[in-house]
Amino acid sequence: MEWKVTLSSKELKDQEEAARINQSVTSLLVHGSRNFVVSSNGNQVPVTELEGKTVGPYFSLCVHRACVDFTPKLLEVYEKLKAREESFEIVQIPLDDDEASFNQSSGSMPWLSLPFKDKKCEKLVRYFKLSTLPTLVIIGQDGKTVHPNVAETVEEHGITAYPFTPEKFAELAEIEKKREESQTLESILVSGDLDFVIGKDGTKIPVSDLVGKTVLLYFSAHWCPPCRAFLPVLTEAYEKIKATDDAFEVIFICSDKDQTAFDDYFAPMPWLALPFGVERKNFLSHEFKVKGIPILVAIGPTGRR
Repeated sequence: MEWKVTLSSKELKDQEEAARINQSVTSLLVHGSRNFVVSSNGNQVPVTELEGKTVGPYFSLCVHRACVDFTPKLLEVYEKLKAREESFEIVQIPLDDDEASFNQSSGSMPWLSLPFKDKKCEKLVRYFKLSTLPTLVIIGQDGKTVHPNVAETVEEHGITAYPFTPEKFAELAEIEKKREESQTLESILVSGDLDFVIGKDGTKIPVSDLVGKTVLLYFSAHWCPPCRAFLPVLTEAYEKIKATDDAFEVIFICSDKDQTAFDDYFAPMPWLALPFGVERKNFLSHEFKVKGIPILVAIGPTGRR
């Protein structure tokens, strides 16, 4: 007869606490008789070789849009750190269901990985209470968790976020605070020769003409049903406000895929727009952490959020 022991929630919590106290790279990555991770060329690399290094377990899904977008940025940081001979390594924690997709994706990456469908992957998801993808955990040289997820920081600051310590995060926060304090409408919208937005007939409106106004940046797209549903609501509010306050403007930031879609969607809008297809759109989406649309970002008369 096989006996199955069920632990109480208190016992499970005690086990988890003990695991965190005794956490090491080995306890995190080794499972059963498997005491290695896998390199991009398929070689087995002993987990013991990672002891004493800063290690980044990277939870990803090769078909997940956010992971697809983030991985090249992480790759750039990784290669720069390797070129500097930093004691840093990434270990991918694959969450894929399709082995062929995983092999194709991991084979093109220079870092290490747990084997496909390794049971440790699921355990680490629970252990780190994974709630979003991508997630890049940082394990310090002592084997303890330094940060539960630096993916957003890597995306925003790149290699300057290394070594991902609390001291580095405090330094970055201070830099960000100073940058926000000096922010103006022109620093947000102007880029090189692009120092204007456009009106209904394609007229170029200098950004300098909007300084001192309250400006809403309207991230939207014609292909997005919630955006189309929201448009008449925003139009009504815009017209009411403009009737009594001319120091107010909306600027449409388009996420459509071609000029025709932009033209058709912008046609009934009574406000201004950033020209379609300009690089500044990507900067604005990143700057204001636009993860979904429609979204409105309010910029006050001083040029600050």
